[in-house]
Amino acid sequence: MKNKELLTVLRLFFLTGGIILAQENSSELTLSLKEAQDYAIQHNKMVISAKMDVEASKIALWETISNGLPQISASGSFTDNLKLMTTLLPGDFFGRPGEKVPVTFGSQFNSGASIQASLLLFNAPFYIGIETTKLAQKLSEESLAKSELDTKESVSTAYFLILVSEKSLQILDGNIANLNETLKSTKAMYSAGMAESTDVDQMVSNVTMVENTRSSMQRAIELNYNLLRFQLGVPAETRITLKETLENLTSEINIEALLSQQFDHQQNMNFRLVEGQEQMSALALKSQKASVLPTLAGFYNYGTNGMGDKIEDQRWFQNSMTGLQLSVPIFASGQRYSKIKKAKLSLEKARTTKEMVTDQLLLQEKQLRYNLVNANLQYKSQKDNIDVAKRVYTSMENKFRQGMASSLELTQANSLYLQAENNYVSALMNLLQTKLALDKLLNNM
Repeated sequence: MKNKELLTVLRLFFLTGGIILAQENSSELTLSLKEAQDYAIQHNKMVISAKMDVEASKIALWETISNGLPQISASGSFTDNLKLMTTLLPGDFFGRPGEKVPVTFGSQFNSGASIQASLLLFNAPFYIGIETTKLAQKLSEESLAKSELDTKESVSTAYFLILVSEKSLQILDGNIANLNETLKSTKAMYSAGMAESTDVDQMVSNVTMVENTRSSMQRAIELNYNLLRFQLGVPAETRITLKETLENLTSEINIEALLSQQFDHQQNMNFRLVEGQEQMSALALKSQKASVLPTLAGFYNYGTNGMGDKIEDQRWFQNSMTGLQLSVPIFASGQRYSKIKKAKLSLEKARTTKEMVTDQLLLQEKQLRYNLVNANLQYKSQKDNIDVAKRVYTSMENKFRQGMASSLELTQANSLYLQAENNYVSALMNLLQTKLALDKLLNNM
């Protein structure tokens, strides 16, 4: 009995494990807007690249610091003097005055080994370089945050485009259904002698035109899905289902709360990046000025040398030394002065850029707030216009079936109704995008 229960448990385990594995390997995603943004942060190629830049900046920081840490190196040598150097010495040294006596110096084999340790004691550009590398790491993290913010915006835009396009497709489907019903009744009226053939032709033309528009909309929807797939970093064959609806998204818009939110331009990503560039320019100037200061380093060396006419029979002698090395720049033909002047100009340019970005952000804030108010008014106005256009079209359709209106008048009413629907959808998309732009500016994403 126990064996059967164990077998049942194992079957359930493998079955559920297989289901989980199938879900992980599934090429289908069902996402809300927030879930789509979070997914893109993990899989978008631009974000992944920005994360690699952050990791590279951390490595660069350690690389800079390591330049000031103790450096140890070892070296060795072996020399076989195939023919020793010979020189002539006065014969007086050897009891042979007046002659030049050839004398050979050295030994056939020379060996050596040494180890040296050095430490940078003072170098002003080195310490400024560490500060610069730390700032570069901070800027890479800021760039990552901006990439994530841009990705969220791009995902939201693609998400909105899909919903709006699908809404337009629903409108076209409903309109085609109405036109087909009208076409059917028009043909019946023509058969009964109550309508002309031109009326039938006109209705057929109307249906064909709207069906062509519907085909174009279907292609646009697939294009928008491909755009979303690209932002999510998923394969092109991945099926995506959106959880959100336009009604849900518009109901969550709180115009008053958004307009009342304070804007601190110093927290904006664009400002923080240009501010970081200003700080980098200031450090570059500081480094150029520090290049006129002396550099002090300490070193210690220990070595041993072997000499002899046989490899296995060499006499070894040790040596060691320690000391300080001071390098003082004195004259560089004006090169340092030119570099300092150039660094000053770069700093002034960075400050000007920061001021320009500040002005742009403050102007953008006012413009986006105005755009949001205007987009909300347009949205409400176009929403009301749909009801009016719908009533006009329904009334004209009834008149046409009663023979009180021509097919041309019905076509015009239908065109006005479709135009009202398109204006509403465009106003809705404009409202969502305007809110998205202001959310991004205020760091609400």
